[in-house]
Amino acid sequence: MDTPESTKLEAGTGAPGDGADAEVHAAMNAIRRIVRALRLSSRAAEKALGVSGAQLFVLQQLAEGAARSDAAPSIAQLADLTATDPSSVSVVVSRLVARGLAARRSSKADARRAEVVITPAGRALLREAPTPVQHRMVDGVAGLPAARRREMIAGLEAIVASLGVEDQAASMFFEDDGETPGNGHAAAPRP
Repeated sequence: MDTPESTKLEAGTGAPGDGADAEVHAAMNAIRRIVRALRLSSRAAEKALGVSGAQLFVLQQLAEGAARSDAAPSIAQLADLTATDPSSVSVVVSRLVARGLAARRSSKADARRAEVVITPAGRALLREAPTPVQHRMVDGVAGLPAARRREMIAGLEAIVASLGVEDQAASMFFEDDGETPGNGHAAAPRP
């Protein structure tokens, strides 16, 4: 069944000025701007603070989470706060713990529950840090009307499928490059 949008795209010739061609260019430019903003933000954080943009984003979420409640977040809760999955955020937390910027501990309320807390060193680093681009990006997506978010998800998932990467883990932005900023140790390989 053809929708007006699919008919318009199928009818495109790819010639300069063609509607479909302009839409593809606009979409690619938007993706490039997002990736560039994330890359530049991560590089700036690494240069100025010695942590990646993803690590800065997790630290910020830990600080905000501590301000919102009495209990520190678990890895699963931190994954929700960062709009990622527990395995990806766990890698970032391990790097923060190794640097002394975060710590894992047993919950005071339930010793079976593991929590992640920001350390005084992590708080000191945050005082020097700008708001991570990821935070603004999550806010931007959350601020879209629900129907528009669903359309965006469907479009992005179609692109992911066309790339053949739907079975790959979605790690945090620029966090799976094999290097841990600040200490030069290689990250553990991803399964």
